[in-house]
Amino acid sequence: MKHTEKEILLLKEQINEMWRLVISQLEKAKDAFLNNDVELALEVISREKRVNVYDLKVDNDCENFIALYSPVAIDLRLVLSLIKISAALERIGDFAEGIARFVADKDCKDLDDDLLEKLQMEKMFDIIIGMLYDCYATLDSENTKISGKILAKDKIVNRIYLNSISVLSEYTRANPDFTECGYKLFLLVRKLERVGDHCSNIVEEIVFYIDAKILKHGGLSID
Repeated sequence: MKHTEKEILLLKEQINEMWRLVISQLEKAKDAFLNNDVELALEVISREKRVNVYDLKVDNDCENFIALYSPVAIDLRLVLSLIKISAALERIGDFAEGIARFVADKDCKDLDDDLLEKLQMEKMFDIIIGMLYDCYATLDSENTKISGKILAKDKIVNRIYLNSISVLSEYTRANPDFTECGYKLFLLVRKLERVGDHCSNIVEEIVFYIDAKILKHGGLSID
């Protein structure tokens, strides 16, 4: 095995470790929110620094790889993609922490179960966590056949997010004392919507690396 191949494997393993941590953070943030588990929320908050450390390490190692080996073609696309994927995962980690802080700060107590059902919060969590797992599998297998499925899930998340505006507006009109809490809850739904966007960005980077196509501009090929 060439030295560059060993370095690439190390880079991939680092991003995989970061990925698994971010998935765990998001899963725990979901459980903390749905079960109002303050202790679990505090665990998510305390582990956020680990996500940031991974982001800095991946960035630094990718930059060193470019400087030392001057990669071209697929190797260069991989390194450039890993830098962007790491940044997206770091942002998802931030959103997981934000959800955990919502729980830990006890901003809203005893949320109406019917309201949460109408907002489809649990469904949003399940979809974006599934997207993260699918993105992980896509990079690991270097097979982009499910990229369209991942992007389609993001559209579902967007619809749920847009629907939340009318749901929260109607609930707040009927319960004026809920206004401040409703605003904070809307910001939380917005965080979940942004996680979906970042998952879409990640799969676009994976397709760029593997297939040399830019999905965000209509699937252009790189000559």
